[in-house]
Amino acid sequence: MCGIVGFVSKDINKNILKKMLSSQQHRGPDDKGIFIDKTTGVHLGHNRLSVQDTSSHAQQPFISLCKNYTIIFNGEVYNFKEIRSELKSLGHNFISNSDTEVILYAYKEWGIKSVHKFIGMFAFVIYDKIKEKLYLLRDRAGVKPLYYYVKNNDFLFSSELKSFHEHQTFSKVINKEILPFYFQFAYIPTPHTIYKNCFKLKPAHYIEYDLKTNKYQMYKYWDIHDFYFMEKFNKDETEIIKDIEELLTTACQLRMVSDVPVGIFLSGGYDSSSVTALLQKNEQEKLSTYTIGFEDKELNEANDAKQIAELLQTNHTETYCTQKEMLSLIDELSFHYDEPFADDSALPTILVSKLAKKDVTVALSADGGDEIFFGYSKYFALKKIMELRSSKLKYFLLKLTVNCFNASSISFINTLLPKSKKQANIAMKFNKFKSMINAKTKEDMFIRASSKVEASFLDNILTDGKFKSFEKTEFREFNKLNNLNDLDQMMAIDYKTFMVDDVLCKVDRASMSVSLEGREPLLDHKLAEYMARVPTELKYKHNKGKYLLREILKKYIPTKITDKPKAGFTIPLKSWLLNELQETAIQALESNILKEDELFKKEALEEVIKNFKKGKIENPTFIWMVIIYVKWRKRWE
Repeated sequence: MCGIVGFVSKDINKNILKKMLSSQQHRGPDDKGIFIDKTTGVHLGHNRLSVQDTSSHAQQPFISLCKNYTIIFNGEVYNFKEIRSELKSLGHNFISNSDTEVILYAYKEWGIKSVHKFIGMFAFVIYDKIKEKLYLLRDRAGVKPLYYYVKNNDFLFSSELKSFHEHQTFSKVINKEILPFYFQFAYIPTPHTIYKNCFKLKPAHYIEYDLKTNKYQMYKYWDIHDFYFMEKFNKDETEIIKDIEELLTTACQLRMVSDVPVGIFLSGGYDSSSVTALLQKNEQEKLSTYTIGFEDKELNEANDAKQIAELLQTNHTETYCTQKEMLSLIDELSFHYDEPFADDSALPTILVSKLAKKDVTVALSADGGDEIFFGYSKYFALKKIMELRSSKLKYFLLKLTVNCFNASSISFINTLLPKSKKQANIAMKFNKFKSMINAKTKEDMFIRASSKVEASFLDNILTDGKFKSFEKTEFREFNKLNNLNDLDQMMAIDYKTFMVDDVLCKVDRASMSVSLEGREPLLDHKLAEYMARVPTELKYKHNKGKYLLREILKKYIPTKITDKPKAGFTIPLKSWLLNELQETAIQALESNILKEDELFKKEALEEVIKNFKKGKIENPTFIWMVIIYVKWRKRWE
């Protein structure tokens, strides 16, 4: 994994290019290189984290032997050896053993359509000197980031937003129309960023930039939704489970290809346990696994991970992070994430990345399992609600009952339950469920299910009263999927929204902050394509999600170990806000930044502050979002 930067300007400026590279050196501390074509004004830069072919032969920017093609590349193409052999048979010669060179000659041979041959995670820029064009391309799932800035004839691109601040033409004007999305989802949805004229390249898309006209066009080369619309498999359950295990095993083995040590993040959940089990069964040596534990027993799952590691006989390392350690990282978040990003699990993700980096350069992470195997609690809630909506009386009684309770009363009831029945994050889940059943349309219900803050609260506090249109985000595709069943519809949208802009963004920045490459076997596109065609009733069976993954995993790990309520990477947010972060929260809520933005209604915000000072927090996530936003403003303005 690496970092890439570049821009187009007839004003040749090597120093700015070097500054842009230096700003994201954490993405590639092993080496850096630049390329400038004075004729066209193409500037390319690369920070290198050596993983495949660590020799100088693989240094980037990489230029073809004919000097007509140049590439900067971040990521991995795992099947590069297979493609390399094919290219050799067609007469191409290679000077390195890197996947970078393979991508470049694949482009030379087959053009941009060569991307269909690649299995992996990637963001790259190819300069075609003959066509006088630049091609910017991002992988199918969006594992690797790629940003671009366009204003008049200025065109900048980079792995991280922070490098744009080093370029004199970058205008850091906040796009205030996008801010309501942040306070709803805790992230800014693709293709937008916090800044005007600045965008995230969509996953599975590429940009063709014409250097002669300074115009560009965007194209889509793959779409998970196409596979959801295909006919579902007419196979028996046993055959489908066999197929999935083979696909997942292959995906995991491909992601072990490396010239440096590889480890695995092991949480004790189904996803990471499956990855570890399927790899360890075929490995002679013990795999290295890593887990973070918490002092708070309600949140700690390190013991589960340790038990699984012992069963699978991995070389397991765990550490318990203290509250002090996590709190000390809060000020770093605005630097690592470049724009407001309020998923609090970023804190433990950074810490587990630091732990793994002591031993390895690459770590496998099991993200994407919830989106393709049916894992999120909101999916279960949606299924139940849609079933009850078919009966007006039952639905009316459900709404009546749920609206009689609040999150505090539900949390208290949860404390009375035996440990095996307790639900993690019960207050948040209840608020989301309550918000969903009060939705008027299915689309609104889904949006509420994907929101981190209750719709009624935001409608009351936002100055506009209502959210801006979703037409300019990937949520707009919801209605295009109306022919799918409700659950497929939700999973298909999550794949392009929450997974990309929250989950994958979180892991990329957290791991890259310590120069660790994160790999995602569950997001292998062949596995995702297959799962999209699996009947929904096999993903959710016996009132349990991830049914198919459970069936695979029980061959290697007893169900009594894995079938436990999972807390996930969560922090005791409400407790922090009432104690260690209380002063920080008040300062953020009362800051002039919020007053100047005029994003919130004055009276509504004052009510939130008044209640907070009394120890009443209805929406702790909203307070956290405000803290992150204010810290970000102070860091980057």
